[in-house]
Amino acid sequence: MVTTPDHLLGQLGLRDVVVADELLILEMDNRPDLANVRGALQGGLVATLIDIAAGRLAGRHVTADQDVTTADMTVHFLAPVVAGPARAEATIVRAGRRMIVTAVDVTDVGRDRLAARATLSFAVLDRR
Repeated sequence: MVTTPDHLLGQLGLRDVVVADELLILEMDNRPDLANVRGALQGGLVATLIDIAAGRLAGRHVTADQDVTTADMTVHFLAPVVAGPARAEATIVRAGRRMIVTAVDVTDVGRDRLAARATLSFAVLDRR
């Protein structure tokens, strides 16, 4: 299932694998139009996959009159995503009233190799 078929993210092939309150898993294929000159999924797309997975999970931990926005993101790129798909597994580290911290591991599923590890903080905002 493509997450947002008519949106740019849907065109990238971003799709839901697991959506739950404590775990959110998304995947993105490595395609020639998304790869760098070495054939690996572009690092910026890996970072986007991480941010979307973590942000959607964080958004499940706020009330209906609140939103979340990325306040900080640290990504450690460990290996390229060559075979694919890239699988981002987001978990909650801590969900407070004003800040939510998440962790995301990205795996190159085809090679069963950890490709990136990230920590993200989200500010909780009241809707206007």
